[in-house]
Amino acid sequence: MVRDPGGGEHDRGADVASGAVTANIVAGAHLLIVLFILLGVPLVYLGAALHWTWVRSRTWRVLHLGAILFVAAESLVGITCPLTVWEDTLRGRRTADGFIERWIDRIIFYDAPASVFTMAYIAFAALVLVTWRLVPPSRRRRGSRET
Repeated sequence: MVRDPGGGEHDRGADVASGAVTANIVAGAHLLIVLFILLGVPLVYLGAALHWTWVRSRTWRVLHLGAILFVAAESLVGITCPLTVWEDTLRGRRTADGFIERWIDRIIFYDAPASVFTMAYIAFAALVLVTWRLVPPSRRRRGSRET
């Protein structure tokens, strides 16, 4: 127990535990965003081949394009992803690498310079733009809902 500035006692262990739980939630959300970005392109092509109408949804495609453009822009500008910073803050550690770099290092033990990841993000953003052209989203019709 630690005495807080208000004069009461506070269990620091509970703070650490709740911070770890919140950090895990942030990391899980981060992983879902990464999967959304990575799996979005093959799903568009697969969906086009199988005539899934949802892969041509303008809203879905704008969100997908926006997500990868955001990642590429942060990398170009040299900004660490806010989710990575938030997770690291909750875990009480200093942010050194981005989320993807950290997990690639853990999975395959390969240490690449940040510029490699920046180029990969830009290339993937270009692929999403090419996909937009090859499998265009449906156009909205007046008075109808988006498909």
